[in-house]
Amino acid sequence: MTKSRQPNGASSIYEGRDGRWHGRVTVGVKDDGTPDRRHVTAKTRAEVTKKVRQLEKDRDAGTVRKPGQQWTVKTWLTQWITDIVPDTVAENTYLGYEVAVRVHLIPGLGAHKLVKLEPEHLERLYKKMKANGKRGGTAHQAHRTIRVALAEAIRRGHLTVNVASIAKAPKLDEDEVEPYEVEEVQDLLETARKRRNSARWIFALALGLRQGEVLGLQWPDIDFKKGVAWVRRGRLRPKYEHGCREDCGRKPGFCRQKVLIRDETTSTKSRAGKRPVPLPEQMVKVLRQHKEEQDRERALARDLWVDKGYVFASEVGEPLNPSTDYHHWKRLLREAGIRDGRLHDARHTASTVLLLLGVPERIVMAIMGWSSASMAKRYQHVTDPMLHDVGRKIGGLLWGEAADEADVPDEEAA
Repeated sequence: MTKSRQPNGASSIYEGRDGRWHGRVTVGVKDDGTPDRRHVTAKTRAEVTKKVRQLEKDRDAGTVRKPGQQWTVKTWLTQWITDIVPDTVAENTYLGYEVAVRVHLIPGLGAHKLVKLEPEHLERLYKKMKANGKRGGTAHQAHRTIRVALAEAIRRGHLTVNVASIAKAPKLDEDEVEPYEVEEVQDLLETARKRRNSARWIFALALGLRQGEVLGLQWPDIDFKKGVAWVRRGRLRPKYEHGCREDCGRKPGFCRQKVLIRDETTSTKSRAGKRPVPLPEQMVKVLRQHKEEQDRERALARDLWVDKGYVFASEVGEPLNPSTDYHHWKRLLREAGIRDGRLHDARHTASTVLLLLGVPERIVMAIMGWSSASMAKRYQHVTDPMLHDVGRKIGGLLWGEAADEADVPDEEAA
């Protein structure tokens, strides 16, 4: 073995007894205070020299991977979703991350060493998900999740490159949303008047509140004098665990002794989401009537009533289940004879109505709870009446205000 003596801390290159060339580079200090000296090997001196110089370059740039556990994608994602993410993001955000990790990322990528993960591995996973019938939004959620998880690995020194930022994100297949026309909104509200909690649908169709925001409203949030509703929280989907001593053979949500293990509500997902929303005079009147109806239900329920203060509650005062609320929306569409659509399409409808009314974009953003103008572009749609109005203005400019079909010369007259 030939080995030249180097000063303490300097890199060294030597030929070992195994016939291979070796290099050692000091890149820092370990947690216990001893030098963090990394080892590389190759068949030739030139190859090992190249590795040593690269390691020195990474050391000087501060991008050397932290020593310690050799993570796989599975062990890192498990650590990240179990010990790092909880209590740092909103509940719904955590749930989205958890599903992406458990259902898609660990089964599809878990066996890879974290430092060996390549952009192509991610792109092949997205392609496979699409081939298996997953929607673009599902693959996109998996992409966002792995990108955030790898960014945290970099921040903690376990990685130097976020391959998810290099990989091509899956195409987000956004269905073209066709907002409901004003006449359709009027038919929906007229049909809703015959149903319990009818005012709930006014918040969706006229003001564009998200489902969770409407179901999370409590009476102290309603200022009848000022005509304002304060959005402060969102309703969460309930999550249960078994309360029975023995396995009852049912899913936790159907266990007769089920125990709720998730909060009923959470604070709004952003600072822009916590906002005042203007209430039209007609809506204030409807809400007063709704409160009177709820007071009558409280009197009928007597001791069964749970006084939690929700504006839209069950017959005994409990908050409405988002899943049940969704089915009520579908039933409302059928009863009104209106084409099928997502509940979230009502939000698109409300934002488009504000556009029709000429409300300034900044005010629209405040009402809808958006933090960026890009969201306004995503939610607001150009409707036929808008196009007709533009066409009329163009005609007035080019052919005069009194222009009509009789004023335009035809070929026969020519």
